[in-house]
Amino acid sequence: MAENITIGTSAEIAAAAIRLALTFDREGERALRTAFLEKGYRTAAVDFGGEFIPSINKIIERAVVAAKREGVIDGSHLEEGAVAGAAREAVSQIINKAIGLNVGGKIGIARTEDHVSVAMFFRIGLLHLNEVAIGLGHRAL
Repeated sequence: MAENITIGTSAEIAAAAIRLALTFDREGERALRTAFLEKGYRTAAVDFGGEFIPSINKIIERAVVAAKREGVIDGSHLEEGAVAGAAREAVSQIINKAIGLNVGGKIGIARTEDHVSVAMFFRIGLLHLNEVAIGLGHRAL
């Protein structure tokens, strides 16, 4: 039996965060965020980059700051912790590919009601010799 996915489920919010993380320019990002807002999703996106290990804390901080700045979360410890936890989960999924290398990419964050997802699109490597990966984390508030 096929399962219907309703608006606002964790699967839809995860898909929205991934789609945001995959945008390559600000114009496309803005258009997508507008479309998601019409569906009732609060969203944010932010770029990141640097040497992987020293950048882990900055990447997680960027996710939390972007979520607060764009009104995805209200800045309470509970909501900041949910975004930080989801961001940490996303980062942990690509550690084996990225350790010792440089990374760059984009973070997409989406929320509706009590679901929040953080997706990260990573370019991993040296110069133009990049591997790519997506990390995804979800939390319920």
